[in-house]
Amino acid sequence: MKRKDFLKFGTLGLASLTPGAGLFNPEKQMKINQNLSSNGSLKKGYMLETFPSGENYSILEKFKMLKTAGFHGVEPPSGLDRAEVLEAKAETGLDIPSVVVSTHWSSPLTSPDESVRKIGLKGLETALYDADEFDASTILLVPGIVNNEVSYKDVYSRSQEQIRKILPLAEELEIVIAIENVWNHFLMSPLEATTYVDEFDSPWLGWYFDIGNIINYGWPSHWIEILADRIAMIHIKEFSRQKRDDEGLWSGFRVNYLEGDNDWPKIMQALREVGYSGYGIAEPAYRPENISPEVFLSEYVSQRMDEIFHHFQ
Repeated sequence: MKRKDFLKFGTLGLASLTPGAGLFNPEKQMKINQNLSSNGSLKKGYMLETFPSGENYSILEKFKMLKTAGFHGVEPPSGLDRAEVLEAKAETGLDIPSVVVSTHWSSPLTSPDESVRKIGLKGLETALYDADEFDASTILLVPGIVNNEVSYKDVYSRSQEQIRKILPLAEELEIVIAIENVWNHFLMSPLEATTYVDEFDSPWLGWYFDIGNIINYGWPSHWIEILADRIAMIHIKEFSRQKRDDEGLWSGFRVNYLEGDNDWPKIMQALREVGYSGYGIAEPAYRPENISPEVFLSEYVSQRMDEIFHHFQ
């Protein structure tokens, strides 16, 4: 089943913004919403690209440390050695619920240069095949970048044009292409985000909701209420408006979990009310100094995520 009642805000208005309005394909929804953890809460995943730096750990070593810290799954970037990832997955028993497209910043789908767009499209294809090999349900895609050289109008049309080229492969593999809200000056309201997603009229195009990225200019629960079942995966991230105001924009991310401005009880309640289940993927943007990777992963991320997810139950 594809979307049949997608939003057209000019005629339907906000009355259409109700949970379940997306009419997602049941098969896709089953694949996305992998089993909750044993206590009925969300499962904990970890974005591999944010693994503590400083040591040259192998993929297997990283997986083992994440397993020990209490994580259920790992989110790798695309383009890694598939055999090495699969070996680490098999040895640790960790899931791979999603894969991050590794080329969307360096080779955006919305570049004015056609050759760059082709590289970006190939990178998107690689991510889909990686996800299929790893039995992931979702890939994370930044659809384009608005800047002084590339207009908002062009990013909107080019990104949809390129994604439509690859969408048949996503449908064949049953992998959701999930658009993430990032600071790329694009799709900056939940109403526009739902319109963008719904215009594809496909259950295999959804939204990857980054909680921390919204705090700078909005409230996560408002977005969740409107995006509803379009949300295919979530990133767990903190942000402090006070640090932003005192130290500069990017300093807002220099805060540990539970020490920023996320209203986690309200956010978790909103996710539960729209029927979200499955994984919450940690994307920690800050690591205190003189803290070992083991302590950071366990005490500063995993255990604090347990406190956050407690509000989901």
